[in-house]
Amino acid sequence: MRHSKWFAAAGTAAAITMIMAPATHAASAPSPAAPARAAAVTTLYYDATRATGWEAAITAGVAAWNTNVGNVKLAKAQPGTRAEIQIIATNGWPQATLGPVRPGGQARVELGSLAVTEGHDKTRIAAHEIGHNLGLPDTKPGPCSQLMSGSSAGISCKNSVPNATERSRVESAYAGRAATRTPADGRVLVDAH
Repeated sequence: MRHSKWFAAAGTAAAITMIMAPATHAASAPSPAAPARAAAVTTLYYDATRATGWEAAITAGVAAWNTNVGNVKLAKAQPGTRAEIQIIATNGWPQATLGPVRPGGQARVELGSLAVTEGHDKTRIAAHEIGHNLGLPDTKPGPCSQLMSGSSAGISCKNSVPNATERSRVESAYAGRAATRTPADGRVLVDAH
């Protein structure tokens, strides 16, 4: 019995030595950055079944947000399920509810054809109006590089990607426990110039 205890003790000492040797070696090398803690992701569902003719623009507008913002994701609602964002096509001017909309909340996007008739880009309109639902107000007048400058950037502007400031504001609105709060505003913003 004593012999087996000795082997167990010797095995433990060898394991400690093996563990300590790499640790000593690793201490002399530059330590890698600590892995970033994964941020909680808020998923918001949208229903675009009443936005006939805007399907490609909505898909591209949603992708612009999903690609550029990490802690909130937009997903198409399955038929018969509740969606936080209702997207519809209208004959008027684009407008949307100012959020940030929260899970279980309700927001609306109206993709108005008047802006398209004037020559504005459909994808930019869709991404811009969704930006309102995510909590961003208009920044008019503004350059084309600002998605939320909307129609003030002119009809030649095709940018549908939020800039760094816009991305940061949305990320902040949905950071941590903030994603569970009720909407702060709820006003309807009409994007006529």
